[in-house]
Amino acid sequence: MSAMGNPTNIFWHECPVGKVDRQKLLNQQGCIVWITGLSGSGKSTLACSLGRQLHSRGKLSYVLDGDNLRHGLNKNLGFAPEDRAENIRRVGEVAKLFADAGLICIASLISPYRKDRDACRALLPENFIEVFLNMPLELCEGRDPKGLYKLARAGKIKGFTGIDDPYEPPLKCEVCIEIQEKDGNCPTPNEMAGQVVTYLEDKGYLEAQ
Repeated sequence: MSAMGNPTNIFWHECPVGKVDRQKLLNQQGCIVWITGLSGSGKSTLACSLGRQLHSRGKLSYVLDGDNLRHGLNKNLGFAPEDRAENIRRVGEVAKLFADAGLICIASLISPYRKDRDACRALLPENFIEVFLNMPLELCEGRDPKGLYKLARAGKIKGFTGIDDPYEPPLKCEVCIEIQEKDGNCPTPNEMAGQVVTYLEDKGYLEAQ
């Protein structure tokens, strides 16, 4: 793979059918819903529930799941900081294309570093919805659906987010989902998805401009 740098011999080609036309066709506004949080916080579960609720309303969405993307688009990347950054950069660019197509793109990734998430926001600043699954490490580690925390605690996985690599929480996310204070329970997947749908509806994303 050759390094392109900043080539001067490529040009942007405009097409007669634009984003506004596609949004009118779909009767919705393209955007990126970026779900971030620790492993085991429920990101993939929320993404699928959100996609299902949007589908039931006749809205077109697509889920970009971090693990799924590592089977194809990002299969040549590891988990070193520079690979994590490139992983997020690629997903951000793909999510931007989906949003430009008029879809509600749901990106579900740990995305632990704030600067990488902010770089994705900068690609589409007016239509980037950051959803923070603010679940405590103890809860996520107790779930450990993939057995990764156990391996990290045993030293068999290095650089695992939350154990020996940091997670930098969002400072100004659009939606924050956390433990319910009154009873200490986690909201159900449908409740979490409903919270995001309400935000999208209130902001006008579920209809064309």
